Amino acid sequence: MSTETSKTSPENETGPAPEEGPTTPADRRRWLALAIVMTAAFMDLVDVTIVNIAIPSMKSDLGASTSAIQWISAGYALAFAAGLITGGRLGDIYGRKRLFLIGMTGFTAASLLCGIAADPGMLVASRLLQGSMAALMVPQVLAIIHVTFPPQERGKVFGLFGAIIGLGAVMGPLLGALLTEWNLFGLEWRPIFLINLPVGIAGVILGRKFIAESKAPKALRLDLAGVVLATLAMVMLIYPLTQGRENDWPLWGFLCMGAVPFVIAGFIAFEKYKTRKDGSPLVELSLFKIKSFAGGIAVQVTFGIASGIFFMVWTLMMQMGLGWGALKSGLTGIPFSLAVSVSAGMSVQKLVPRFGRKVLQAGALIMAAGLLFYIWESQHYGMAITPWQMIAPLVLLGIGMGLIVAPLTDAVLSEVPREDAGSASGLINTTQQMGNALGLGLTSVVYFGVIDDEMVLGEQYVEAFRFAMWWVIAVMVVIFAVMYALPRRQIVTGVGHEAEAGAAAEPGAAGPALEKTPVA
Repeated sequence: MSTETSKTSPENETGPAPEEGPTTPADRRRWLALAIVMTAAFMDLVDVTIVNIAIPSMKSDLGASTSAIQWISAGYALAFAAGLITGGRLGDIYGRKRLFLIGMTGFTAASLLCGIAADPGMLVASRLLQGSMAALMVPQVLAIIHVTFPPQERGKVFGLFGAIIGLGAVMGPLLGALLTEWNLFGLEWRPIFLINLPVGIAGVILGRKFIAESKAPKALRLDLAGVVLATLAMVMLIYPLTQGRENDWPLWGFLCMGAVPFVIAGFIAFEKYKTRKDGSPLVELSLFKIKSFAGGIAVQVTFGIASGIFFMVWTLMMQMGLGWGALKSGLTGIPFSLAVSVSAGMSVQKLVPRFGRKVLQAGALIMAAGLLFYIWESQHYGMAITPWQMIAPLVLLGIGMGLIVAPLTDAVLSEVPREDAGSASGLINTTQQMGNALGLGLTSVVYFGVIDDEMVLGEQYVEAFRFAMWWVIAVMVVIFAVMYALPRRQIVTGVGHEAEAGAAAEPGAAGPALEKTPVA
């Protein structure tokens, strides 16, 4: 692991900071720094989970097309994924505190632009900006924690961090539902973004005072050409999927998607050249020679696709199909969120150490069973289905997801050399976000594609939900099969939760613990 350089904030800047101990002034300030960066991580995660529940209100208020509402979520995920690894490297080069404050300032400004958006185009553009700023802010969180706390305290700190992330995942949908349902000051959905303003402003002011600056003395160089090529490949795939249906699937869309393999081939060739030139490619291709890592990345992408489809379609089914309000829909998702939290804890602490990858595969099968149960209930009860009747399939889905998401990063990193943990961790988060963006784009085909007239609300949205769920089940079967590439048993390599988090402070790391799979 590289040696970190750090200094105190400007108020106490007297040169390089000594090693921090329990009696140093930095000891009293670092808990405030921890609260600030945790608040930023919480704000980012809530912003991801809070949006889905308000999408029907946005569509109605702004007159947004189906492609526009897809881009509201997919644009954020795509921008976040595109800048995540580069954001980590910028922090290594120019300072984690500096990039954190720039990212938080930009994220707050983008939230304001989202909140005052006058039309769908402005909202989508603001979400793209918001995702880009999150890509500068989020990678610095774990790196700042790592250089702020001594090794003997990091276990406690990362445990607290995990609890905060779990709380954000549960609170996001409910907070979004409450803010939308209350219609504060007649603003309808807009407070879900405007609520970030006081938090972001306070975070920037306090962060300037209490967060210590740190850099990596041997930071990797930027790979902007690699970022452009990777982003171009994703846009050439997602844009035609999202816009194609509304344009009667034009020829240019198929040409764009057909050219994607060639762009990917160009990206791979350039990454090999970049490796030979200065050893700092955007993606360390040698990692894919490790079977468990390559298989794990495939799981991340496909799981992101399934999540992107499910959460968008589920929200639209409840509100635009069944006619439920945002609050009723948000409350319906609570059993799912709680099941994820409980299952995730049991998975990591008790089940995976004993049963290995079978736990993750069981999670995929349980999720598939929950989806089948959901389809059956929807057909049986029809438009009269109630939130109480949805509890059982949602709990099954939550249990299955918890069994997968919590131990997946450990499984993917289990055979990765420790010196490559930073690069591998950043790539894990990036590919999961890319999968999520692709899943949101695919809703044009698997959901909106079977709706005859999107302006006619009601039963057709529910029928389309059942159709889309069969596609999600198919993806879960693929995930189950790909999981055979993961190690049969848990391998102890030193790259566990704390080691992964420590890798976030390595040059170019994006931080492994900020998994952003929405939970409602």
